[in-house]
Amino acid sequence: MPAQYPVPVFHFTVEWGGSRVGFSEVGGLTQENQAIEYRDGSFLEYSSIKMPGLRKFSNVTLKRGIVKGDNQFFKWLSTVKLNTVERRNLIISLLNEEHQPVMVWKVMNAFPVKVEGPALKASGNEVAIESIELAHEGLELQSE
Repeated sequence: MPAQYPVPVFHFTVEWGGSRVGFSEVGGLTQENQAIEYRDGSFLEYSSIKMPGLRKFSNVTLKRGIVKGDNQFFKWLSTVKLNTVERRNLIISLLNEEHQPVMVWKVMNAFPVKVEGPALKASGNEVAIESIELAHEGLELQSE
C-alpha cells in the first residue's frame, strides 16, 4: 500500500460570486463551540459543569493581487447599507494534483466587513495585495 501524505495548501479555488476568482490566500476557516458553565447551589462539587453552547465562526479573509480596473472588493463593500447588504455563498475547495476537490468549505451568507489595500513601500519588491474580510452565518466542511 502506498504511503499517504497530507495535501499541500497551495492548490485551491474560491467561488465567491465575482468575475475574477484568483486568490493568493484564504484564512479564517475556523469554527468553535462555546462552552456554557453552570452550577446549581445544591451541587455536591464546588465546581461548575460545562455543556455545549452556541457555535461561533471566525471571519474569513481572502487576499489577492491587485489588477488595474478591478475594484470588486470595494463595490461589494459599498452594498452595505443600514440593515441591508449583498450576501454571497462561497465555496472554497482544496484541490489534488488532478485539480479535483479533496476538501470543500461552504461559507454561508457572507458579507464584507473590511477591505484593506496594500501596504505601499518605495523600496518594496512584491506584488500589491488587497484583502477582504467577510462575516458569515455558517461554515460547512465536506470531505470528498
